[in-house]
Amino acid sequence: MYETVLAGRLGAMGYLVCRQHPVDIRFDGQVFTAAFRIDLLVDGRLVVEMKSVEKLLPVHGKQLLTYLRLVDQPVGLLINVGAEILKEGVRRVVNNYRTSASPRLRVNHIME
Repeated sequence: MYETVLAGRLGAMGYLVCRQHPVDIRFDGQVFTAAFRIDLLVDGRLVVEMKSVEKLLPVHGKQLLTYLRLVDQPVGLLINVGAEILKEGVRRVVNNYRTSASPRLRVNHIME
């Protein structure tokens, strides 16, 4: 329900929103069609993954990071609608394989 409402609101604001965007993967010479599905892809560049859990876990951020890498996008939003306060349930995740991303914002980045 939350995904539907957010997609509708963003669409009403003029954004192009694709719900359950299929992501193909290639592995060992094979193509796996729609191996993953992105909850929301906004304007073809912002990946949004929605959760409804009491607390976000590291695996949730890693899931979004996988999606970002597969579609070669620099940033995504992880939104937990199960948080007591919605603002506390929003996390920005940056794909650290893109040189355009600031090192200060990288997920799981080890500073040398």
